[in-house]
Amino acid sequence: MKTVLLAGGTGGAKLASGMQAVVGADLSVIANTGDDIEILGVHVSPDPDLITYWLSGEIDEARGWGIKDDTFRAFERLTRFGAPHWFSLSDLDLAACLYRRDFMAEGGRLTDAAGQIARGLGVSATVLPMCDTPVRTKVLCDGSWRGLQEYLILDGGLPAVEGIELDGIAGAEPTPEALRSIAEAELIVIGPSNPVISIGPILAISGMREAIIAADAPVVAVSPYVAGKVIKGPTDNFMRALERPTNTAGVASLYEGVIDAMVIDADDPDDPPPGVRSFSTPTLMHSAESRASVARAVIKVGRKLLED
Repeated sequence: MKTVLLAGGTGGAKLASGMQAVVGADLSVIANTGDDIEILGVHVSPDPDLITYWLSGEIDEARGWGIKDDTFRAFERLTRFGAPHWFSLSDLDLAACLYRRDFMAEGGRLTDAAGQIARGLGVSATVLPMCDTPVRTKVLCDGSWRGLQEYLILDGGLPAVEGIELDGIAGAEPTPEALRSIAEAELIVIGPSNPVISIGPILAISGMREAIIAADAPVVAVSPYVAGKVIKGPTDNFMRALERPTNTAGVASLYEGVIDAMVIDADDPDDPPPGVRSFSTPTLMHSAESRASVARAVIKVGRKLLED
């Protein structure tokens, strides 16, 4: 089943890993790039790289990010020279960022750089940045604007969010590859990622939401709430900023008009979201088998929607 997954962050990356185990090369992942940052002399693309490392099997599963058994020797040396110490890159992660910087400096697209990195790491699925032009998520908290990475790392994602902006979104367009993958998909999945800062930027790109709605494939969202709580990250802070309930119903409200169904955790204590078909299954992805199990459950929902 040709599947397109919208993802960003750990939850979406884990589901991408499970999906690849089930459908292999028939998976295309459209990854959020609103988290991207230029720092340490390189272009860091956290979500596409995180997804790629989960797909390649290199991810440090204990941390949920980075490359297992990697060292930080280059970064430690950079900080001794006075480089910013708050955004750390391990040695192999830095290699990908160096490659991306040089590739794009020579006129290459972000999409092609991501493709080269994924292929170089033996990934069978396709990783597609949401667009090739810069989009940067900004967060207002404590009365001042800061980059998303500063909010997540320096502030620990703790302060109340007072506002969100997407710099560059007005000029962003979906890539031909992203549009083609959506048009050819048999199933479109919105991963269990932060709906505001991971999925929100993807859907905010001019033409992206419309392309998904126009596609023949059913659209299924997976709730990021497991047993009523988010496993990791400041999702609740961003939901409150948009004055949405901090539960699956709140997430569904952000996807209104786009999704045909929602997969919710079997232990979710709240009522299913109104106005959308809901399907229940265990969604905690703590192992390779559980990730594949969630993927199979989502595909089963997609097939049922096609049959209906």
